[in-house]
Amino acid sequence: MENQYALITGASSGIGLQIAHQLAQKGFGIILTARREDRLRDLSVEIAEKYNVKTDFIPSDLAEPNAPHEIYSFCKEKNYDVEVLVNNAGYGIESQFHKTPMEVEEKFIRVLGTSVIALCKAFIPDMLEKKSGKIMIISSVASFTPPSSIQVLYGPIKTFMNRFSDALNVNYKYRGVSSTAVCPGYVVTEFHTASGVQDQMDAVPAFMKLDAKNVATEAVEATLNSKSYCIPSKRYKFLVFLIKYAPWLINLLSNTLSGGRYKKR
Repeated sequence: MENQYALITGASSGIGLQIAHQLAQKGFGIILTARREDRLRDLSVEIAEKYNVKTDFIPSDLAEPNAPHEIYSFCKEKNYDVEVLVNNAGYGIESQFHKTPMEVEEKFIRVLGTSVIALCKAFIPDMLEKKSGKIMIISSVASFTPPSSIQVLYGPIKTFMNRFSDALNVNYKYRGVSSTAVCPGYVVTEFHTASGVQDQMDAVPAFMKLDAKNVATEAVEATLNSKSYCIPSKRYKFLVFLIKYAPWLINLLSNTLSGGRYKKR
Protein backbone atom coordinates (compact mmCIF):
# COMPACT_ATOMS: atom_id res chain seq x y z
CA MET A 1 0.00 0.00 0.00
CA GLU A 2 3.05 2.26 -0.08
CA ASN A 3 2.21 5.68 -1.53
CA GLN A 4 -1.46 4.73 -1.88
CA TYR A 5 -3.93 6.84 0.04
CA ALA A 6 -7.48 6.61 1.28
CA LEU A 7 -9.50 9.83 1.38
CA ILE A 8 -12.31 9.80 3.94
CA THR A 9 -15.00 12.49 4.18
CA GLY A 10 -16.80 13.03 7.48
CA ALA A 11 -13.71 11.51 9.11
CA SER A 12 -13.70 13.32 12.46
CA SER A 13 -15.94 10.83 14.29
CA GLY A 14 -18.21 7.81 14.03
CA ILE A 15 -18.09 5.44 11.07
CA GLY A 16 -15.74 7.68 9.07
CA LEU A 17 -13.13 7.73 11.82
CA GLN A 18 -13.35 3.96 12.30
CA ILE A 19 -12.93 3.45 8.55
CA ALA A 20 -9.80 5.61 8.69
CA HIS A 21 -8.39 3.38 11.43
CA GLN A 22 -9.23 0.21 9.49
CA LEU A 23 -7.58 1.44 6.28
CA ALA A 24 -4.51 2.76 8.12
CA GLN A 25 -4.14 -0.63 9.76
CA LYS A 26 -3.99 -2.13 6.26
CA GLY A 27 -1.16 0.22 5.32
CA PHE A 28 -2.92 2.97 3.37
CA GLY A 29 -1.89 6.56 3.83
CA ILE A 30 -4.83 8.51 5.22
CA ILE A 31 -6.30 11.86 4.15
CA LEU A 32 -8.98 13.08 6.54
CA THR A 33 -11.55 15.70 5.70
CA ALA A 34 -14.37 17.18 7.80
CA ARG A 35 -15.26 20.60 9.18
CA ARG A 36 -13.41 20.52 12.54
CA GLU A 37 -9.78 21.50 11.85
CA ASP A 38 -8.47 20.99 15.40
CA ARG A 39 -10.06 17.57 15.58
CA LEU A 40 -8.63 16.57 12.20
CA ARG A 41 -5.15 17.72 13.20
CA ASP A 42 -5.21 15.63 16.39
CA LEU A 43 -6.57 12.57 14.63
CA SER A 44 -4.03 12.84 11.84
CA VAL A 45 -1.17 12.73 14.36
CA GLU A 46 -2.82 9.92 16.32
CA ILE A 47 -3.34 7.68 13.27
CA ALA A 48 0.15 8.34 11.91
CA GLU A 49 1.78 7.37 15.21
CA LYS A 50 -0.43 4.35 15.85
CA TYR A 51 -0.09 2.70 12.42
CA ASN A 52 3.15 4.21 11.11
CA VAL A 53 1.49 5.53 7.95
CA LYS A 54 1.51 8.91 6.24
CA THR A 55 -1.47 11.11 7.09
CA ASP A 56 -2.79 14.51 6.14
CA PHE A 57 -6.02 16.46 6.48
CA ILE A 58 -8.00 19.21 4.83
CA PRO A 59 -10.82 21.04 6.65
CA SER A 60 -13.81 21.29 4.35
CA ASP A 61 -17.56 21.82 4.48
CA LEU A 62 -19.18 19.76 1.73
CA ALA A 63 -22.26 21.98 1.92
CA GLU A 64 -20.15 24.50 -0.02
CA PRO A 65 -20.38 23.90 -3.81
CA ASN A 66 -16.63 24.29 -4.40
CA ALA A 67 -15.55 21.95 -1.59
CA PRO A 68 -15.10 18.78 -3.72
CA HIS A 69 -12.88 20.68 -6.18
CA GLU A 70 -10.79 22.05 -3.32
CA ILE A 71 -10.34 18.58 -1.84
CA TYR A 72 -9.30 17.13 -5.20
CA SER A 73 -6.90 20.01 -5.86
CA PHE A 74 -5.34 19.51 -2.43
CA CYS A 75 -4.63 15.86 -3.25
CA LYS A 76 -3.24 16.64 -6.70
CA GLU A 77 -0.96 19.40 -5.44
CA LYS A 78 0.53 17.00 -2.88
CA ASN A 79 0.75 14.12 -5.38
CA TYR A 80 -1.41 11.84 -3.27
CA ASP A 81 -2.43 8.70 -5.16
CA VAL A 82 -5.99 8.21 -3.89
CA GLU A 83 -6.73 4.51 -4.27
CA VAL A 84 -9.75 4.48 -1.95
CA LEU A 85 -12.37 7.24 -1.93
CA VAL A 86 -14.71 7.02 1.06
CA ASN A 87 -17.85 9.17 0.80
CA ASN A 88 -19.05 9.13 4.38
CA ALA A 89 -20.05 12.69 5.30
CA GLY A 90 -23.67 13.06 6.30
CA TYR A 91 -26.21 14.32 8.81
CA GLY A 92 -29.96 14.62 9.25
CA ILE A 93 -32.44 17.49 9.40
CA GLU A 94 -34.45 17.76 12.62
CA SER A 95 -37.34 19.95 11.46
CA GLN A 96 -40.32 18.73 9.47
CA PHE A 97 -40.11 19.03 5.70
CA HIS A 98 -42.75 21.75 5.33
CA LYS A 99 -41.00 23.85 8.00
CA THR A 100 -37.47 23.55 6.59
CA PRO A 101 -36.16 26.42 4.42
CA MET A 102 -35.23 25.38 0.89
CA GLU A 103 -31.63 26.56 1.35
CA VAL A 104 -31.29 24.09 4.24
CA GLU A 105 -32.58 21.27 2.04
CA GLU A 106 -30.18 22.28 -0.74
CA LYS A 107 -27.17 22.11 1.60
CA PHE A 108 -28.38 18.73 2.81
CA ILE A 109 -28.61 17.42 -0.75
CA ARG A 110 -25.13 18.77 -1.51
CA VAL A 111 -23.53 17.00 1.44
CA LEU A 112 -25.29 13.64 1.03
CA GLY A 113 -25.64 13.61 -2.74
CA THR A 114 -24.08 16.24 -4.98
CA SER A 115 -20.69 16.24 -3.23
CA VAL A 116 -20.48 12.45 -3.63
CA ILE A 117 -21.07 12.80 -7.36
CA ALA A 118 -18.55 15.65 -7.61
CA LEU A 119 -15.82 13.78 -5.73
CA CYS A 120 -16.34 10.64 -7.82
CA LYS A 121 -16.27 12.70 -11.00
CA ALA A 122 -13.00 14.32 -9.88
CA PHE A 123 -11.14 11.17 -8.80
CA ILE A 124 -12.42 8.53 -11.25
CA PRO A 125 -10.35 9.75 -14.26
CA ASP A 126 -7.14 9.26 -12.25
CA MET A 127 -8.32 5.82 -11.15
CA LEU A 128 -9.14 4.86 -14.73
CA GLU A 129 -5.71 5.98 -15.88
CA LYS A 130 -4.03 3.57 -13.48
CA LYS A 131 -6.82 0.93 -13.90
CA SER A 132 -7.32 0.70 -10.17
CA GLY A 133 -9.56 2.34 -7.58
CA LYS A 134 -12.13 1.65 -4.89
CA ILE A 135 -15.08 3.89 -4.05
CA MET A 136 -17.13 3.52 -0.88
CA ILE A 137 -20.46 5.30 -0.55
CA ILE A 138 -22.01 5.21 2.92
CA SER A 139 -25.69 4.73 2.24
CA SER A 140 -28.22 3.34 4.72
CA VAL A 141 -30.77 0.61 5.33
CA ALA A 142 -33.17 3.57 5.06
CA SER A 143 -32.65 3.28 1.30
CA PHE A 144 -34.71 0.07 1.41
CA THR A 145 -37.29 0.86 4.11
CA PRO A 146 -40.68 2.59 3.80
CA PRO A 147 -40.64 6.41 3.80
CA SER A 148 -40.08 7.87 7.27
CA SER A 149 -42.12 10.54 9.03
CA ILE A 150 -38.88 12.27 10.06
CA GLN A 151 -35.95 13.33 7.87
CA VAL A 152 -38.11 13.11 4.75
CA LEU A 153 -35.26 13.44 2.22
CA TYR A 154 -32.78 11.13 3.95
CA GLY A 155 -34.11 7.79 2.65
CA PRO A 156 -34.73 9.01 -0.91
CA ILE A 157 -31.21 10.44 -1.19
CA LYS A 158 -29.72 7.18 0.06
CA THR A 159 -31.80 5.25 -2.48
CA PHE A 160 -30.41 7.52 -5.18
CA MET A 161 -26.87 6.90 -3.87
CA ASN A 162 -27.41 3.15 -4.22
CA ARG A 163 -28.46 3.55 -7.83
CA PHE A 164 -25.54 5.91 -8.49
CA SER A 165 -23.15 3.32 -7.06
CA ASP A 166 -24.71 0.65 -9.29
CA ALA A 167 -24.22 2.92 -12.31
CA LEU A 168 -20.56 3.46 -11.45
CA ASN A 169 -20.05 -0.30 -11.41
CA VAL A 170 -21.77 -0.78 -14.75
CA ASN A 171 -19.55 1.85 -16.33
CA TYR A 172 -16.20 1.32 -14.63
CA LYS A 173 -15.90 -1.97 -12.77
CA TYR A 174 -14.65 -3.77 -15.86
CA ARG A 175 -11.96 -1.07 -16.11
CA GLY A 176 -10.67 -1.66 -12.59
CA VAL A 177 -12.72 0.88 -10.62
CA SER A 178 -15.43 -0.47 -8.32
CA SER A 179 -18.02 1.14 -6.07
CA THR A 180 -19.51 -0.29 -2.88
CA ALA A 181 -22.73 1.03 -1.34
CA VAL A 182 -22.55 0.42 2.41
CA CYS A 183 -26.00 0.27 4.00
CA PRO A 184 -25.82 0.14 7.79
CA GLY A 185 -28.78 0.29 10.14
CA TYR A 186 -28.76 2.21 13.40
CA VAL A 187 -25.16 2.87 14.45
CA VAL A 188 -24.13 4.34 17.80
CA THR A 189 -22.34 7.57 16.81
CA GLU A 190 -22.72 11.35 17.22
CA PHE A 191 -24.97 11.39 14.12
CA HIS A 192 -28.30 11.24 15.92
CA THR A 193 -27.47 13.90 18.52
CA ALA A 194 -26.12 16.23 15.83
CA SER A 195 -29.24 15.62 13.74
CA GLY A 196 -31.67 16.28 16.60
CA VAL A 197 -33.16 12.77 16.64
CA GLN A 198 -31.41 11.29 19.68
CA ASP A 199 -34.78 10.60 21.37
CA GLN A 200 -35.81 8.37 18.47
CA MET A 201 -32.42 6.64 18.54
CA ASP A 202 -32.78 6.02 22.28
CA ALA A 203 -36.13 4.35 21.62
CA VAL A 204 -34.62 1.86 19.15
CA PRO A 205 -34.23 -1.62 20.72
CA ALA A 206 -30.66 -2.36 21.80
CA PHE A 207 -30.34 -5.38 19.49
CA MET A 208 -30.91 -3.08 16.49
CA LYS A 209 -27.96 -0.82 17.33
CA LEU A 210 -24.58 -1.48 15.72
CA ASP A 211 -21.05 -0.63 16.81
CA ALA A 212 -19.27 1.79 14.46
CA LYS A 213 -16.04 -0.24 14.51
CA ASN A 214 -17.84 -3.41 13.43
CA VAL A 215 -19.62 -1.53 10.64
CA ALA A 216 -16.31 -0.08 9.45
CA THR A 217 -14.65 -3.49 9.43
CA GLU A 218 -17.33 -5.00 7.19
CA ALA A 219 -17.44 -1.89 4.99
CA VAL A 220 -13.69 -1.86 4.35
CA GLU A 221 -13.52 -5.58 3.59
CA ALA A 222 -16.44 -5.34 1.16
CA THR A 223 -14.96 -2.30 -0.59
CA LEU A 224 -11.47 -3.77 -0.98
CA ASN A 225 -13.07 -6.94 -2.37
CA SER A 226 -15.10 -4.90 -4.89
CA LYS A 227 -18.50 -5.94 -3.53
CA SER A 228 -21.39 -3.93 -4.94
CA TYR A 229 -23.27 -3.81 -1.63
CA CYS A 230 -22.44 -4.20 2.05
CA ILE A 231 -25.20 -4.55 4.64
CA PRO A 232 -23.32 -4.85 7.95
CA SER A 233 -24.48 -7.55 10.42
CA LYS A 234 -26.62 -10.61 9.87
CA ARG A 235 -29.62 -9.01 11.57
CA TYR A 236 -29.78 -6.20 9.01
CA LYS A 237 -29.15 -8.53 6.10
CA PHE A 238 -32.19 -10.47 7.29
CA LEU A 239 -34.18 -7.26 7.75
CA VAL A 240 -33.47 -6.15 4.17
CA PHE A 241 -34.52 -9.62 2.99
CA LEU A 242 -37.84 -9.15 4.82
CA ILE A 243 -38.28 -5.66 3.38
CA LYS A 244 -37.95 -7.10 -0.11
CA TYR A 245 -40.00 -10.27 0.31
CA ALA A 246 -42.30 -9.70 3.30
CA PRO A 247 -43.02 -5.95 3.35
CA TRP A 248 -46.30 -6.51 5.23
CA LEU A 249 -44.29 -7.76 8.23
CA ILE A 250 -42.02 -4.72 8.18
CA ASN A 251 -45.05 -2.43 8.07
CA LEU A 252 -46.37 -4.24 11.14
CA LEU A 253 -43.11 -4.00 13.10
CA SER A 254 -41.61 -0.79 11.73
CA ASN A 255 -42.38 1.56 14.64
CA THR A 256 -41.27 -1.00 17.23
CA LEU A 257 -37.92 -1.49 15.49
CA SER A 258 -37.27 2.13 14.55
CA GLY A 259 -38.07 4.31 17.53
CA GLY A 260 -41.28 5.72 16.11
CA ARG A 261 -39.90 6.94 12.80
CA TYR A 262 -43.07 5.86 10.97
CA LYS A 263 -45.66 7.40 13.26
CA LYS A 264 -47.94 9.97 11.73
CA ARG A 265 -47.03 13.45 12.88
